[in-house]
Amino acid sequence: MASHAAKPTVTVLDYGAGNVRSVINALELLGCDVKLVRTAEDVQAAEILVFPGVGCFAAAMDALTKLGVLDALREYLQDRDRPFLGICLGLQLLFASSDESPGIVGVGAIEGAVTKLQPTEKVAVPHMGWNECLATKESPLFQPRERYYFVHSFAIDTCDPKWAAACSDYGGQRFTCAVADGRRAACQFHPEKSGQQGLALLRRFMALSRSTQPSLGPVVTGTTTLAPRIIAALDVRTNDQGDLVVTKGDGYDVREKAAGAAVRNLGKPVDLCARYYDEGADEICVLNICAFKGEAAGDLPLLGVLRKASERCFVPLTIGGGVRDYTAQDGSRVSALDVADAYFRAGADKVGIGSDAVKAAKQYYAKIAQHTSIEQIATKYGRQAVVVSLDPRRVWLATGEAAPEGVNGAPKPLTVTNGTARGPNDETRCWYRATTSGGRTDEPICAVAVAVAATALGAGEFMVNCIDCDGKCSGFDIELLKLVKASVAVPVIASSGAGKPAHFSDVLKGAGVDAALAAGIFHRREVSIGEVKAHVKAAGYAVRE
Repeated sequence: MASHAAKPTVTVLDYGAGNVRSVINALELLGCDVKLVRTAEDVQAAEILVFPGVGCFAAAMDALTKLGVLDALREYLQDRDRPFLGICLGLQLLFASSDESPGIVGVGAIEGAVTKLQPTEKVAVPHMGWNECLATKESPLFQPRERYYFVHSFAIDTCDPKWAAACSDYGGQRFTCAVADGRRAACQFHPEKSGQQGLALLRRFMALSRSTQPSLGPVVTGTTTLAPRIIAALDVRTNDQGDLVVTKGDGYDVREKAAGAAVRNLGKPVDLCARYYDEGADEICVLNICAFKGEAAGDLPLLGVLRKASERCFVPLTIGGGVRDYTAQDGSRVSALDVADAYFRAGADKVGIGSDAVKAAKQYYAKIAQHTSIEQIATKYGRQAVVVSLDPRRVWLATGEAAPEGVNGAPKPLTVTNGTARGPNDETRCWYRATTSGGRTDEPICAVAVAVAATALGAGEFMVNCIDCDGKCSGFDIELLKLVKASVAVPVIASSGAGKPAHFSDVLKGAGVDAALAAGIFHRREVSIGEVKAHVKAAGYAVRE
């Protein structure tokens, strides 16, 4: 073991997991030298070993096998005094098997079972957001009650008692969310994406790795809560001078109001990301709103923004725009997975798919076999890494008028009586048409049908942006969100229309969404994230302080 005064060297087991860059950023912020595992000898020689994980159990085990490190990892884990930290999938892989990938043999260092989450209450799966963690045994790592960021569909149902260290609850189901024995530990949540709480845990782990007599924290009892997420979104595009800027328009028009005016510039992307992290945003979404026009995987400036933002923001980062298969200018074929790989390696935690999800849904209903972008990414990284962005537009119906029949096998659109909005001729009933290309192109399919198909293909979350509400600051479209929430069993983010703190509590109560997002009101400092959280807390919801 190195001396206490020396700068710690942490070896990160990089086998292609989605959160490797974020883990490296956090460790470097804490003053660690970071090495990446390239061979089994790197594992054997490690002073401190960190095992990240975002993805699928089977794909990860295949990657570890191809890297040739499984035997060395199993040997490392036999010594309880060798510092080890597993994160998310890096916890689940320590067990012999998982319901996610029947027949696939895991590392097998801990006895127990990894099973699909089966909440007793009707809640979304994946479990996604800021959940509390309760320490169930005296530990130098885990505080009595702390809130961390979770994103997973499978969990530790049973665990060797000598390892079980902390638990969480979701929808009435209790699961083991952290294990520890000696200097070995692993957690289901993401400390590298859990803000100051997560960084503090990583500091405690570094101290444990070098301490001979670590102090132990107390055990607590009770149940845990999940806090709905308050998300800041940044619409990013190039201005007329070619610089990347954060913009926001009236509806979907991002130029100033005067004819021929310049693109509205509300700040630099990295600076705004850092500001929102400091102000307490639970998550940050960076949306490349012109990506459908170019080559997403070749967008080096945007990848640079993502890398720099991930070095300053230790909460989840979602990046959307251009995640699709395409042919590059040099004639080479680029897959949606190639684009997602580039985003994840640059520091993204989730990727957003918009127009390509509508295309995939139409193929799904027409029974056209395709390996869609959603399927490609979910197969490798898990459904929790795929966010589908819906951009619906209201289609008003006259009194007695029925919605049109679905086309090419798609179901007939669902209709609602809107509680507040009215059509141009005072209509009260509408259905929601899907659009593509940033709301510019209407599609002959209901947005709710797109959500149902995308869920079947592997989408793990939806960001629902009602075009009719965008930029109006009059509140979210609760009727639309209720439709989507009732139609899918995954988390739903409310987007478009926020103008004041009360709109956030209104949509949490009225639609039961899992998160609410705003952009312009935060950019212009009309409403602060702190004000929103104070209002949401006063309305009776848990918040991440």
